[in-house]
Amino acid sequence: MKFPALFKTSSPQRFDIKPRYYDPVKEEIEQRTSRIKKELEEEGLLSGEDGHNPKGYGASIRGSFSSYRGIKQRDTSLFNSTAMIRTVLFFGMITAAFGYIYIGPVIFTYLIYFAVIVGAVYFFLRLKKKGRNE
Repeated sequence: MKFPALFKTSSPQRFDIKPRYYDPVKEEIEQRTSRIKKELEEEGLLSGEDGHNPKGYGASIRGSFSSYRGIKQRDTSLFNSTAMIRTVLFFGMITAAFGYIYIGPVIFTYLIYFAVIVGAVYFFLRLKKKGRNE
C-alpha cells in the first residue's frame, strides 16, 4: 500500500510510438458511410449538419444540456465548507500549542469553555433560523 505524499515522484518515461498505416478497408467504410448519410439527408430521413430535420423525424439534442437551468445550487454556508473547518481546527491547535507554552495546562480548560460557548451560540442561531422558516 502506498502512503499519500505531498510531492509526486517522477517515473521513468516510456517509449510509446503509435504507428501510422493506411487501412484501405477502413477508408472504404468511411467513404461509404459518408455517401449513405448524404443520400439519407437528401431524402429527408436523416437530419443535416445544422441539426434541422426537414421531415421531423428524431429529436435534436444539440444545445439541450447548455440551456437546461434545473441544476440545484449547492449550499454555500460558511460552516459547511471543509476548508473553513480545517482552518478553524488549525488555528485551534496553534492556539493550544502557544497557550501551553506561555500559560500552561490551564489553556486547555479555557479552550474547552470557548468551544462550548461558540457551539452553543451556533446551535442557538441555527434553531432560531429554523423557527423563523417554519
